[in-house]
Amino acid sequence: MSVDPERVAVIVGVGQVNDRPRDPADGLEPLALMQAALDEADRDAGGGWLRDADSVAVVQQISFRRHNPLADRLAAAIGARPALAYESVGPNGDSPILLLNEAANRIARGEGRIALVVGAEALRTASQRAAAAAKTDVAAQNPLRTLTDAAKPGFRRQYGLSAPVDVYPLYENAGRAAWGQTLEQAQRETGEIWSRFSAIAAQTPAAWLHTRRRSEEIVTPGADNRPIAFPYTKLTVANSSVNQGAGFIVTSLAEARRRGVAAARIVYVGRGAAAHEPEDFLARDRYDASPSMTACLGHVLEWNAVDADTIDLVELYSCFPCVPKMARRVIGWPVERAATVFGGLTFGGGPIGNYMSHAVAEMVDALRGGEGETGLLYANGGYATHNHAIVLATRPLPGAGAPNDFDVQAAADAARGPVPELVKDYDGPATIETYTVFYARNGAATGGVIVARTPAGQRTLAKVPGDDHDMIAWLTDGAVEPVGHPGHVALVGEDMVWRCAVA
Repeated sequence: MSVDPERVAVIVGVGQVNDRPRDPADGLEPLALMQAALDEADRDAGGGWLRDADSVAVVQQISFRRHNPLADRLAAAIGARPALAYESVGPNGDSPILLLNEAANRIARGEGRIALVVGAEALRTASQRAAAAAKTDVAAQNPLRTLTDAAKPGFRRQYGLSAPVDVYPLYENAGRAAWGQTLEQAQRETGEIWSRFSAIAAQTPAAWLHTRRRSEEIVTPGADNRPIAFPYTKLTVANSSVNQGAGFIVTSLAEARRRGVAAARIVYVGRGAAAHEPEDFLARDRYDASPSMTACLGHVLEWNAVDADTIDLVELYSCFPCVPKMARRVIGWPVERAATVFGGLTFGGGPIGNYMSHAVAEMVDALRGGEGETGLLYANGGYATHNHAIVLATRPLPGAGAPNDFDVQAAADAARGPVPELVKDYDGPATIETYTVFYARNGAATGGVIVARTPAGQRTLAKVPGDDHDMIAWLTDGAVEPVGHPGHVALVGEDMVWRCAVA
């Protein structure tokens, strides 16, 4: 079967930029970072590509939200007049892979020849400027936290579940129990994965941090590694205090050849897949696995005729440890093999929705450099909500030249179990489904939340007061596995509070 090179999508240029001025307030804003990243990608591809782009796709940024949307302004800045200029819906972690897949499909349908995908965040600069204007501490002006703090009060926020860092530990603790791990074993797995991330970042010029970290120091709370939300510490969560931009150029194989791109510098785009969990994280069927992640990764492996034994490199999204832990179990990726090519969102840097553009750039460079022939890119966004995966390779993959419907939501929905009814005014016996504990910046526990199941199978939330030191110790010391433990939800004023024997 012949393949039309005009319809085969390839990546020919990648670019990344780190902006670290002496005074962070003097840093570049996202538009300038995006332009700089695309300039790098253009040079990488041999030059002359940007003005001829027929599509410009931008990952939505949050550093300077008043500037959105940026696609048209960016196109003008690079001298392009694209037929299509658009921005991702939300700053979700899967956005770069979604935009890559859409670009590849447009080329396969003959709807375009040159597509640009780019994103950037200037969170470090935005925080500094906001702190100076408000005369407050920089930590109080993180755009991600202020964005979630501005959300309307509600049931979830009443119990401390407002930002991703509050929610992902629910998956971590449920997963540990489901996999039969002790707390020590689960933390050791986190440390092993993250220490390899730091080793990759240390040798990656585009990464934000270049210090190698040992497994033990990553998972052990301390003065420079404060606890965030149990069991996560600062060194296991995404580092959003960065000024980073990254982008790439997608074109047809025929156009790459016409413009003289060497065959060794052409990276082929395989088939992608996407599926999502319900937006409401309390409307999930479970917290020890993700049916949408499983469907997404399973279809990508099948459609590209690869598996863990034939994939050479992977980027398993790493905003929090539970995500690559779940993903590696889906695809059978050993803990001994690095799960990143960039360094993960802690060490490579966590520019909100655009991390995977950096991963694309590093994967392209790794494949060009002979580190392997195939690379899997798995992205996650929201509150363990959005999943998108794709394969890149040094050769055409099955389906090359044909557009593909990457939506595998039906398969994810078919695999999803029944969703428990949520009750907001429960008083009675219950069992711990999952939980976490929250900490102040000084490392002191401020309280916790229990996700509980009633005898009738309903789901509810219960607070753990910050002054219930015995309960907090019981939830965090690893002597007993709390998940599955019985207790009682008591209505105390307007709150539901968790009670159980801890002796």
